[in-house]
Amino acid sequence: MRPVPISALLVSLALAAPLPAAAQEMSAGQPAGELTVELNKTEPVEGGGCRAYFLFRNETGNSFEGFEMSLAILDGQGVIDRLLAIDAAPLPVQRTTLKLFEIPELACDDISEILLHDITSCKPQNAEETDCFPLLTLDSKAKTRLVK
Repeated sequence: MRPVPISALLVSLALAAPLPAAAQEMSAGQPAGELTVELNKTEPVEGGGCRAYFLFRNETGNSFEGFEMSLAILDGQGVIDRLLAIDAAPLPVQRTTLKLFEIPELACDDISEILLHDITSCKPQNAEETDCFPLLTLDSKAKTRLVK
């Protein structure tokens, strides 16, 4: 039996070692990193509606060509007033993107909470649809809370 050089042994151990979490996510087709959705501010719109300013901070390592959310808008008593579908794509990699959305016929002061009800599309560029919920972090600098 011939002795195995130490360098060959170290290479074989490195290849057999488990992948770090980020590499495991990427190898399973799941982007690594974090995607932050922030409700930055709201402002009244003429006619009684509300304009919501969202910031999307994409630190996943992937651009997204599809990113659509279903939001439940809760009134001042915490009752669901309506569902709002918004399309935030595209979300470029390593960028912060500003998107504005109108919530018609509901004053900003009458919105207690916005619930991320569902992500109806999350498609990284040149890849299959994926589950983005594990990547998401929600934040709000507005009076209105943003929750999942």
